[in-house]
Amino acid sequence: MKKVVLAYSGGLDTSYCLKYLKNEKGYEVHTVLVDTGGFSAEELTAIEKRAYELGSAQHANLTILDKYYDKAIKYLIFGNVLKNNTYPLSVSAERVFQAIEAIKYAKKVGATAIAHGSTGAGNDQIRFDLIFQTIAPEIEIITPIRDLKLSRQEEVDYLAQNGVHYSWEKAQYSINKGLWGTSVGGKETLTSSQPLPSEAYPSQLQKEGEEKVTLHFEQGELVGLNGKTDKPSNNIVALEKLASAYAIGRDIHVGDTIIGIKGRVGFEAAAPLIIIKAHHLLEKHTLGKWQQYWKEQLGNWYGMLFHEGQFLDPVMRNIETFLQDTQKTVNGTVTVSLKPYHFSLDGIESENDLMNTGFGQYGEMNNAWTSDDAKGFIKILGNAQNIFSSVNKLDHD
Repeated sequence: MKKVVLAYSGGLDTSYCLKYLKNEKGYEVHTVLVDTGGFSAEELTAIEKRAYELGSAQHANLTILDKYYDKAIKYLIFGNVLKNNTYPLSVSAERVFQAIEAIKYAKKVGATAIAHGSTGAGNDQIRFDLIFQTIAPEIEIITPIRDLKLSRQEEVDYLAQNGVHYSWEKAQYSINKGLWGTSVGGKETLTSSQPLPSEAYPSQLQKEGEEKVTLHFEQGELVGLNGKTDKPSNNIVALEKLASAYAIGRDIHVGDTIIGIKGRVGFEAAAPLIIIKAHHLLEKHTLGKWQQYWKEQLGNWYGMLFHEGQFLDPVMRNIETFLQDTQKTVNGTVTVSLKPYHFSLDGIESENDLMNTGFGQYGEMNNAWTSDDAKGFIKILGNAQNIFSSVNKLDHD
C-alpha cells in the first residue's frame, strides 16, 4: 500500500484530507503534527486520539519550540519584523518550520508522497510546496482541497457522510495558534469592511486597570521578565499569558498575497507586538543611526522573503548574520505598561544607552563642542546645496 504523510493539525481541512486520502485514494496515511507552541499537552493527546479515530496508520507529535525560536523568531525580533508595519508573521513563520519538519518526517518513514490541507487561494500552499520540493523533490505533493476546489461546507458534508461530525459553528473561523501569535480568519475577513467580532479572538478581556512589566534583553534576546531569568521561548509564553489577560495584540492585517491577490486576516499577538516594540525602543537608544537604517532595510527584506516562503534561500542566512552582529550592544531593561486592549512603552535602562552621556542634552546644552564649532559644522554641512543653488541661480520660490 502506498504511504503518504499528512501535515496534520486536527482542524477541518486536515481532517478532511485524512479521510479522503484513506477512503478515496487508498493510501496508508501517516499523520504528523508539528507543534510550534500552539498546543497544550492535553490538546496534543486529544489530537493524536482523533487522528487514529479518523484512520491514521501512525501519528507523531513533534514539538520544536526551541528550534523554532532559535532559527526563526530570534531573527524576527532582531529585525523588528512587522509585515506592512502590522503583522508579526505569526502563521507565515510557523508554516515554514512545520513544512520543514513534516518533509523530514516523510523521508524518515519512507513515504512516497506528502500531503497538506491548503487551498489554492492562499499563501500556505506556496510555503508548503516550496519547502517540500526543495528538501525532497522525489516525494510527490498531494493537495486534495486545492485540487478539488472544496468549500468548507463541502468538507463538513463529506466528513458527515463518512460518520464524522464536525461542528459547522466551529468551522466558521479558522484559528491557528503558535508561539508567535494566533491568526483568526472568518467570513468577516473575506470582506473589506467588516471587523471580526470580539468573541472570535481566543483571548477575552479579564483584567482592568494598569500593570507594569519589565523586559530584560541581552544582545537582543529576551532573557528576563519581571526580574526573573529564563530562556527566551519561556519568557515569550509567560509574557503572552500576562498580556493576553488585557486582550492586547488584536488587529487585522491587509496585504498582498504571494499569488497576487489582496488578503485580509485577523490576529492576536500580545507578546510578539510588545517584544518587537520594546526591542525596537531599546535599539533606538543603543544603536547608531546607520545601524538602525540598514537594519530596517534588511529586516523588511528578511520578513518579506520569510512571509513568501523563501526561507531556504541562502540570502536569508546572510541577513541573519548581519542582524545577529548588530545586537552586541542591545542590552538593557524596557518597562511596559499593560492596559485593556493596548500597551505603552515607558522607557529603558541600559549601560549601552547612547543618550545617557556627557556629550550633551538634546535641545538643552552642549558639553563637547563650542558655539564656533557648531557654526563651522553647519557651514560645511551646507556646502553642497549652497554651491548647487549658486551655480544654478535658484531663488527657491
